[in-house]
Amino acid sequence: MTVGLLVLRALVGTLFAGHGSQKLFGWFGGGGLRESGKFFEKLGFRPGLAFAALAGLGELVGGLLLAFGLFVPVAALLVAGVMASAIAAVHWKRGLWNQNGGLEFPLVLATVGFAVAAIGPGRLSLDNVFGIDWHGIWWALGAVGLGTVGGLLSLLPGRKSAARGRHLRAAA
Repeated sequence: MTVGLLVLRALVGTLFAGHGSQKLFGWFGGGGLRESGKFFEKLGFRPGLAFAALAGLGELVGGLLLAFGLFVPVAALLVAGVMASAIAAVHWKRGLWNQNGGLEFPLVLATVGFAVAAIGPGRLSLDNVFGIDWHGIWWALGAVGLGTVGGLLSLLPGRKSAARGRHLRAAA
């Protein structure tokens, strides 16, 4: 089980951190912060640059924490938060399956964060090295619950300003 958890954490965490690096730095074929900000604006997140930076940081930090097995509930919170926001803003309306751009893949990533927070990162982790024992079902539920609420709340500022803009244009 120890090696299995290490492989799961390392692979998913590294890929998640890489996704954040695409947004923040343009690495691995990503658009960087400016292009990511424009994309976020199109999705209704305002200001797009700030939301792209927050999402990129959440992915980078959450992915690295998960990969190293350090503060795993924080990793789960960040992964779940970014994925909840992505599911609500982009994937929900496309259904379940990934081939249609659905929520399958982000849901799997959030579930990995939950599972690692519930069972713990294993012996081959920085949590174990530092004697940090923050795992269990309540840690996992709390982290993913808070992350999900935060991710969904991230939809409000952009949606309010977009609705206000429509309202002002309609009144003119």
